[in-house]
Amino acid sequence: MASDPLRLTVLGCATPYASVDNACSGYLVSSGGTHVWVDAGSGTLAQLQRHVGLDEVDAIWISHLHADHSADLLTAYYAALFADIRLAAPIPLYGPPGIADRLAHFLTNGATRSPVERAFAVHELADGHQARVGALTMTSRAVAHGIPAFAVRIEAGGRSLVYSGDTAPCANLTELAEGCDVLLCEAESAQAPAEDEQVHHTPEDTGDTASAARAGRLIVTHVGRFLTPDQAVARASARFDGPVDYAAPGTTFPVG
Repeated sequence: MASDPLRLTVLGCATPYASVDNACSGYLVSSGGTHVWVDAGSGTLAQLQRHVGLDEVDAIWISHLHADHSADLLTAYYAALFADIRLAAPIPLYGPPGIADRLAHFLTNGATRSPVERAFAVHELADGHQARVGALTMTSRAVAHGIPAFAVRIEAGGRSLVYSGDTAPCANLTELAEGCDVLLCEAESAQAPAEDEQVHHTPEDTGDTASAARAGRLIVTHVGRFLTPDQAVARASARFDGPVDYAAPGTTFPVG
């Protein structure tokens, strides 16, 4: 796997809370020696260490600030500053506007604000934000989740992975995923809610988004607890002609 120009490792994909064998949303995206921790849901820091140490992570990217996508930033802060890890510099952290103050609110226990910036070099995302992290290029787009939320396209070596984060179907995600090798897309909802309440994909929506974007491969993730992974894959496959997989925890997928 190390020779693959781009690879995705699933740390967890449970929602809205971790199960005994599945952490919440978190992924390790790697190319050569570059590693980005994408979403830091509950339990993902433990799973990350099966592959790399926190001090080997080149950046962290957070789609939105719901706990099942970001809660392990709190334990990562303590690991980075008060344990056996010695960082050469704060870890670049890409996340929605206000992420530093949100972390400080949870971490501060007295009159003095916790020094979150000693652990994380914070970069706030905006629609169209681009960043270069080692071998990886990351482009973020705002998506429709009822709070500030982002999807990301990660590219290296001519390969491309797009991660939806949590979102209703939206033009920004489809445009971001155009022609990608792999679309990693959530399938939280068992059934479509009223249009003005929709903030997630159903499995059918996931297939539709992959088809509209002409993705090469679809990986279904963040499957809601009223669905089984097999049901989600089958329902997405009815709307997308390409290969469809489930983001099983611990699995590493070569991209492309």
